[in-house]
Amino acid sequence: MKISIIVAVSQNGVIGDKKKLLWHISGDFKHFKEITTGHHILMGQTTYESIGKLLPGRTSLILSFDKNFKVPGAFVFGSQEEAIKFAEGSGEKELMIIGGGMIYKTFLPLAQKIYLTRILKNYEGDVTFPEIKKSEWNEKIIEKHPKEDPPFEFVELTKK
Repeated sequence: MKISIIVAVSQNGVIGDKKKLLWHISGDFKHFKEITTGHHILMGQTTYESIGKLLPGRTSLILSFDKNFKVPGAFVFGSQEEAIKFAEGSGEKELMIIGGGMIYKTFLPLAQKIYLTRILKNYEGDVTFPEIKKSEWNEKIIEKHPKEDPPFEFVELTKK
């Protein structure tokens, strides 16, 4: 099973602030839906709570330190190993890691692919994406949107 990360990151590495996204780009939401639909998506408890609901057409896996945390219709795990084993056992071909910051940091070394929406603007925020070492990844720009506000581009990175 391939492990992939999907994330939108500002030019200065910020991905959120106070448990919220800092931008609302309809093209990015559509892109996210197209890539993740039909897959297992894995997120931390804080990301689930910020979304506030399960995303339709996807199997939701949530990592939580709280052994009593339960979400009807989702699968909650206490460790990344349990979540990966569950996804593999369910026949998933590409597990999608959707956040937040701690989850990205944990899974980046395991990821073979990153679906990156690069926001071409700086933002202030309290959550950042870990550094992507260019020497470890091949980058392919898929689509540019320079006239949007904020401007952004879809990029795919594959592990070298």
